Amino acid sequence: MIKAGVAERWRELSGRNNWQNLLKPLDIDLQQYILHYGAMAQATYDTFNSEKLSKYAGSSRYSRKNLFSRVGLVEANPFKYEAFIVKSSCDEAWCKDSNWMGYVAVATDEGKIVLGRRDILVAWRGTIEQAEWAKDFDFPLVPASEVLGRVSDRARVHRGVLSIYTSRNERSKFNKTSARDQVLSEIQRQVEKYKDEEISITVAGHSLGAALSTLNAADIVCNAFASYTDVGTKLIVDSRNSPFLKYPGDIVTWHNLEVAYLHPLAIENAPSIRRSIALVNKGSNALKDQYLIPDHWWCEKNKGMVQLSNGSWILDDHETDDNDP
Repeated sequence: MIKAGVAERWRELSGRNNWQNLLKPLDIDLQQYILHYGAMAQATYDTFNSEKLSKYAGSSRYSRKNLFSRVGLVEANPFKYEAFIVKSSCDEAWCKDSNWMGYVAVATDEGKIVLGRRDILVAWRGTIEQAEWAKDFDFPLVPASEVLGRVSDRARVHRGVLSIYTSRNERSKFNKTSARDQVLSEIQRQVEKYKDEEISITVAGHSLGAALSTLNAADIVCNAFASYTDVGTKLIVDSRNSPFLKYPGDIVTWHNLEVAYLHPLAIENAPSIRRSIALVNKGSNALKDQYLIPDHWWCEKNKGMVQLSNGSWILDDHETDDNDP
């Protein structure tokens, strides 16, 4: 839950002063601020349909209108969804060449009061599919003139990440425009819609999503949506300080968003910040057994199987609404 102090301090919390005097000790408003946007990034994992047998594999399991409610982000959430980001990156997907990569949301009227401005949020999903792992390991650095333009003709970016961000497929129903084009178009629409208000643009993500967020943020700056701000300060959190986690863990849990980042951040000022430790085991087995929380508990009921009126069962694991692709 975002605290009242954020509205007055949002520029400071977003890095206007390079987070001076906010990190050691960790400022409670900043802590809650990061946890909030971290939870919005976690939603990109929670709604992704990774069931290989589903004809909707690779899509968002939940519809736009239900996204936040289905992933437990309704209470005190100052955002409403606006658009989904669909990206061509995998051969095994609900339209054979597309995967759901994230979403764009905008602060509600009530959320604007809490956040201190009309915030436009872009949340990018991290690596899940095998084809995305291949992109992760496509290391060579290449020019990014399409994204950065003439701002820096010497700038180089990770080739795999750039490919995910900019590639398009004219034959695809979903990817005639790239993820980049989809995001910038939606941001531009929201900026125009709220041009008479105070606006900010926040980009969030984890793992591959963090890399895409960095590229997306640079793109936004270079293409005149926002002015430049140095964001080079690190906040170090250490999951080894948690009394709730198994030790030493493994390479999967060391990179898990909930385990390695949000949980150790949440206990930094304990008990000032209350965040359920059950979230640790959402997609891992990192919580000590004594807390009686099952591992990997975030799953669709009956794996998406539903019973029809005649008693038969079918796989029905994708919500639709009027705007659903």
